[in-house]
Amino acid sequence: MRSTILHRKFVATALMLAASVFLSSGIPQASAQSVADHPEWPGKGQLFVGTCYQPVDRTPEEIHRDIAIMKKAGFNLVRMGDLSWDSFEPSEGHFEFAWFDKVMDEMAANGIKVILDIPGLPAPTWLHHKYPGANVVTQNGVMLNPAERYMEDIGDPDYRRLAIRLADTLTKRYANHPALFAVGYDNEIGNGFMSYSAADRLRFIDWAKAKYGTIDALNKAWATQRWSRRLNDWSEIELPYGDGPGPVERYLDLHRFWSDQTIAVINDLEAVRKKNVPNVPAVSNLWDTAGRKGFDYLGSYKDYVSYGAEGFYPGDPVGASLGALMVKGDLDAPIWFNEFTAGGGGYYGTKGRSRMWAYIGLIDYAQTILAWTFNSHQGGEEQALFGLVDHDGTPSWKVDEFAQIAAEFRKLQSLGFPRYRTPEVAIAYSFESAMASNPPGPSSTVRQYYTLGYQDQVQGAFDPFFTDNIDTAIINVAHAPLDKYKLVVVAGQYIMDEKSAAAIRRYIEDGGTVIMTGYSAKADEHALWFNTPLPGRLADVFGLHTNAFYRAERPLQVMIDGKVQTSKDTYYEVLELDTAKPLANFLNTPEKSPAVTINRYGKGLAIYLATAGQPSMIGLLVRSLYAKLGIARGPNTPAGVYARVVDGRTLYVNSTTEPKAVAISGTKTGILSGHRYNGTLRLAPYGVELLQ
Repeated sequence: MRSTILHRKFVATALMLAASVFLSSGIPQASAQSVADHPEWPGKGQLFVGTCYQPVDRTPEEIHRDIAIMKKAGFNLVRMGDLSWDSFEPSEGHFEFAWFDKVMDEMAANGIKVILDIPGLPAPTWLHHKYPGANVVTQNGVMLNPAERYMEDIGDPDYRRLAIRLADTLTKRYANHPALFAVGYDNEIGNGFMSYSAADRLRFIDWAKAKYGTIDALNKAWATQRWSRRLNDWSEIELPYGDGPGPVERYLDLHRFWSDQTIAVINDLEAVRKKNVPNVPAVSNLWDTAGRKGFDYLGSYKDYVSYGAEGFYPGDPVGASLGALMVKGDLDAPIWFNEFTAGGGGYYGTKGRSRMWAYIGLIDYAQTILAWTFNSHQGGEEQALFGLVDHDGTPSWKVDEFAQIAAEFRKLQSLGFPRYRTPEVAIAYSFESAMASNPPGPSSTVRQYYTLGYQDQVQGAFDPFFTDNIDTAIINVAHAPLDKYKLVVVAGQYIMDEKSAAAIRRYIEDGGTVIMTGYSAKADEHALWFNTPLPGRLADVFGLHTNAFYRAERPLQVMIDGKVQTSKDTYYEVLELDTAKPLANFLNTPEKSPAVTINRYGKGLAIYLATAGQPSMIGLLVRSLYAKLGIARGPNTPAGVYARVVDGRTLYVNSTTEPKAVAISGTKTGILSGHRYNGTLRLAPYGVELLQ
């Protein structure tokens, strides 16, 4: 182990030398494109502003009045049908569409297109009563009545059969309707409940047989020799407990099982779309990161997604944008916000906030924003949720704000929006690492190991790029082409399966650069710790091994490129260097061991950061590499202001509640305001501007 503290000049020189060598490998430059380059996208060159609308809450007179409000506001798209299965099928096999025909017809007459959401969730009460296999059973064996949304066992074959029939009937009914523009599947699927019925257990056994083949392979994967839990026969398998207790290997497989069940249900509906409305895109409001269950979206989305879509309820710009880009993946298509922040539960709204977030959405490649929701709910689970129209039917000021967004977006359609650009940087995300790094139960040493959560580390890696106004993709490295990126960051990825390791190895060997952080590559695809040098499967690629992990008594300090940075997380790994070279050492640990190393592998570079993925450390490291890797930094903006260049114009968004001054060169004209700015752009709180 080398413990010499590197001088700042050596660090900067080493980084520049390594990066300059890398550039000779000829990685292609990313090029800016617009939606016009993709004629296969429906709504070519258009932006869509509208709302989510549930006509089941409204009388015919109210519907007529509501649509008039939408038209006056300039809305051109609505999402309907979600959460309404028993309005279409009030009893088994008895369908009623006349009421919805009228709404569709009136939308078409007013020039408003419709996303028809297949309402497979929640299932009707009659289905639960007639087919009790659809009822959720807790891990303690208690059958639950469907008391709230998403309390159905989506693995039940009767549920799946009836959901397919509903989708088939709906899409055939409206296949040629002039209002139909897109379809969505099962609102917020992924946020359902795990079920532990006897039938679920049998389905899990069948799933395990298909995955492992033999009981011996399962025993090995689950390490059943530990604590005398060896299985002699498939019939001895029980469903692992989602709420604990239980070892992480089984917990991971439980989530894989429910992930596969969820994806199978989505693919059921996608098969119906392909059969009945193949020219209509699938744009579904999915929830892959839901805490109850979730599913492996980035490992499967290209099978059932035309556009990435989500419900957009932002907290901070970095976290909100990370979530949005996770549904985009590496699709060459914009994002649709099928639900978009307007008011909220117990929260009426803040003037200007939705408009600001709409422009953050444009930065995140958005094409569509649909306010959740149009009318405020008078009953049910969301009766204190405030929409665009108040509980008494009076349009609120939010209608005017969304009308302003719609008017401005119509102007932007001819100015390069929705924007498109091939990102130069990708951040790795692994559903399996998210599950395996946070198993339930007080006895889990994995939870004790992770002092900074996996999701936090992914966001920590994303933060510096978003703050520097650099476009970034969020991908699963085993399921995305890596060769189009100049840099891939793998932050805290606990599970390193064979496919992911092979993809990373091949990408670096062919000339790519990867930064991997501590906590990564500790366990295999079964969540078993590697019995080979760590980082498992990639130790030779990074040219090092590490077995000792510590938590410092004080925040870690590292000098990179002549600048000292302090960490948030005190976890660090003691690196033993094989072929890797040190770029920076920890300044205040007993070992003074390498904090950052670099290794030439094939034509590329493998860089290792021996602590958690966090903005302070990754930011300092990547900023020292931008120029040499040919990564173009975006416009320089003050904290809380984000910007992108689109067709030669620059969009600025102030996400804060304070006025901000942005330095600009020369005199520019604000396209949104009509103002002239000389040397300084002054943005009001939540202010936006597009400079010509």
